[in-house]
Amino acid sequence: MRPTIYKILSMSFLVLSVILTTSCTNKNNSIGKSDKTKHKYNNALVNESSPYLLQHAHNPVNWYPWGDEAIQKAKDEDKLLIISVGYAACHWCHVMEHESFENEEVAAKMNEHFVSIKVDREERPDVDDIYMTACNLISGRGGWPLNAIALADGQPFFAGTYFPQDQWMDILDQIIKMKENEMPKLIESAEKITQGIQEVDVIEKVDGDIAFSKETLLDINTKFMERIDFRNGGRVGSPKFPMPNNYEYLLKYGTKYNDKKALQAVELTLDKMAFGGIYDQLGGGFARYSVDDIWLVPHFEKMLYDNGQLISIYAQGYKYFQKPIYKEVINKSLAFVERELMSEEYGFYSSLDADSEGEEGKFYVWTASEIDSLLDEEAAKHFKTFYDVRESGNWEHTNILNRPYTDKEVADQLSLSIADLKSSIAASEKILFAERSTRVRPPTDDKILTSWNGLMMSGYLAAYDALGDKHYLDIALKNASFIKKNLMESDGRLNRNYKDGTASINAFLDDYALTIKAFSELYETTLDESWLKTAEQLMSYALEHFYEESTGIFNYTSKLDPALIARKVEYMDNVIPASNSIMARNLFKLGTLNYKLDYLDKSKQMLKNYHEQMVSTKSPDFFSNWLQLMFDLTEAPYEVAIVGPDAVKKRNELARNYLSNAILLGGETEGSLPLLANKLQEGDTYIYVCKNKVCKLPTDDVEKALSLMN
Repeated sequence: MRPTIYKILSMSFLVLSVILTTSCTNKNNSIGKSDKTKHKYNNALVNESSPYLLQHAHNPVNWYPWGDEAIQKAKDEDKLLIISVGYAACHWCHVMEHESFENEEVAAKMNEHFVSIKVDREERPDVDDIYMTACNLISGRGGWPLNAIALADGQPFFAGTYFPQDQWMDILDQIIKMKENEMPKLIESAEKITQGIQEVDVIEKVDGDIAFSKETLLDINTKFMERIDFRNGGRVGSPKFPMPNNYEYLLKYGTKYNDKKALQAVELTLDKMAFGGIYDQLGGGFARYSVDDIWLVPHFEKMLYDNGQLISIYAQGYKYFQKPIYKEVINKSLAFVERELMSEEYGFYSSLDADSEGEEGKFYVWTASEIDSLLDEEAAKHFKTFYDVRESGNWEHTNILNRPYTDKEVADQLSLSIADLKSSIAASEKILFAERSTRVRPPTDDKILTSWNGLMMSGYLAAYDALGDKHYLDIALKNASFIKKNLMESDGRLNRNYKDGTASINAFLDDYALTIKAFSELYETTLDESWLKTAEQLMSYALEHFYEESTGIFNYTSKLDPALIARKVEYMDNVIPASNSIMARNLFKLGTLNYKLDYLDKSKQMLKNYHEQMVSTKSPDFFSNWLQLMFDLTEAPYEVAIVGPDAVKKRNELARNYLSNAILLGGETEGSLPLLANKLQEGDTYIYVCKNKVCKLPTDDVEKALSLMN
């Protein structure tokens, strides 16, 4: 529950006209080390590796990176802190930089009265979480850029998002005046807001037993469905964010309980996104979100974390619905990832910027006349009809390619066969893609984050399962080796960030959670126990350094990290599921595979701690990953053991099917897992379909094994 302490923020000096926004960079246009000799201004960010921080290294603002130096300087000089948080692909971060942080008058005021800190939220999500919580407590909203003002010790008393230059200057003037005349009020406010930040994530360990039941899931699902837009897919209203885990849960739930409405929500959402402007129809890959309620107009930044998860859900959707468009989305999006977000070492970069040449989306949009100049008259007519290209534009006098009609509807309208239509569109796409490749490309944020690489590895494994393309498994294996070589220490400790050959920043809980998940899935795909052992090593390290026995929950930061003003816990699922819900599911899977009852008990305890919120909330979509764990504790998953010389082959045949509730294990030998003991029949390969370690009669036939799970 959100504490009532934030109500003290109605004090007059904080009632400012806050403009809030939910807004927020290709391989050949990344942001490298800064050349100090070519710029009028240089600040302490010139020595950083983060592309976002380097974007601000030559502002007249005397920026510092987050750390002891800036905080000590504020204390020594009796100055307040400005803590400005953003990320490289954030459009409105660029706008505020240009309007305010590149302005010498603004910079002079900030430099005289404040110590200013720039934070890359993707490198330091722990710092971002502290000040985003403050922003939400103060205003009820958040977003990036995030701009907080705090006492020299980091306790915030003001926070907002994007401000135009005149408002930012007015805020600074008011704060300066308050510091001179009413400093006790600032201190009082900061202390109370800090108390509020510390109370937000307080969790009490729930004792006793809780029955996880089908009836509870049915009740929660009723509320879940109320949040679905059954006209356009996704969540009701705008903006629309892809929430892949929501649809992963609904697909799991819908198939098990034959809930046609849940399945409709999944199919409709996948269809609408695949046909919308949020999806790059020419180059593949998805933008971060749509500003409207029909998936047409995106904020054009492309994030690795979105694409990894969306490829996973489209792979699951393809298995179940068998729609060719889903296969096309998977292949085209992975081609984009390899072309624009993959390093030579098989690590994945973080994002592409929304802007190029100072304009949002300029790289991706088309005028009708541009298309007419590239294609012959007939091909242009086909293309413009297929992709909703209008003479006056479908967005700000230009066109975002999208598909308002099905292949058949367009073919009928143009008096073509579907085959002739698709041939014409494919030929035109090649021409326009080649032309687009000559444009100035959006910059790439080429830092490599461990957690997001885990998501992308999972996406590749899901695509391999769905489509059987061994190339996708090869890339996943190379990425896993990259992580082990460059981001993991021998004791199981991870680093969060890799850039220019150097790993840095002690990893956070999401790095462990998503890497454990990916390595566990890599075991289920290859049946190579070495990946499972790596996942186990990471879990052991995380339990030692992040887990709190008193609460039964993982903290977001390691016990080795310097303390911030609050130690945060991440538990609500959002665009990326919460690190605690992922860890709870990891404990459940590893506990099942290795028969570790302690892991299973911890997983159940974590779910119990949040059960009341899940049942009582009006927004269960923010607990969708927890709901998947509740599902597994209600409907025990099948333990599918495949043992014998053809184990991998039969495993792959099984995995081409949508398995809503199964854990795969096995190998050519029995290996070391307790669930595989005494299952090898010399010379033969058998599939054992088990539940709660009780197995049905083995079979050597994949179809029969599938029927045993139905």
